[in-house]
Amino acid sequence: MSHENEKKQRNGVAVKTLLIIRHAKSSWEIGTLNDFERPLNERGKKDAPAMAHRLKERNITIDAFVASPAKRAKKTAELFNEVFDGNKEDIVIISKLYHASTDTFFEVAEALTDDLNTVAIFSHNPGITEFVNLLTKEVRLDNMPTCGIFAIQLNDPSWKNFRKADKSFLFFDYPKNA
Repeated sequence: MSHENEKKQRNGVAVKTLLIIRHAKSSWEIGTLNDFERPLNERGKKDAPAMAHRLKERNITIDAFVASPAKRAKKTAELFNEVFDGNKEDIVIISKLYHASTDTFFEVAEALTDDLNTVAIFSHNPGITEFVNLLTKEVRLDNMPTCGIFAIQLNDPSWKNFRKADKSFLFFDYPKNA
């Protein structure tokens, strides 16, 4: 299904698209940095824009970029945003997305405004894997890989209904899936 069709309606119901993205590969080289400050490594700096280009190839447009404040997640969001010609200042940083629980992911999705049709959320494991495994019955992941993208469609016109609304799996992609 093309993204333009996704953005329209499904059986007369407006739909929303959520892209759940794990931060790109981070560096462990500087052993004195705390977890929050770890930057992307060279592979991560290449994977993030490459994965953003894959989204563009699917004709996906992103209305909002929402990220954990941790350096690696924020930088991943910035690299995606650049590919989509966005402004770095427009990335919404939500502190509680740093090592978020599944409830936190649901709360963040439910707080999105209904003028946003497609939203990308950038966060971390283990919560991100646990979250995507609660979204659909069709797909289960053992581990969300770095820079992996799990896309679902919310078959409801309002984000506030996210937790209970019918959701459909759209796709799962990750850097080594090429």
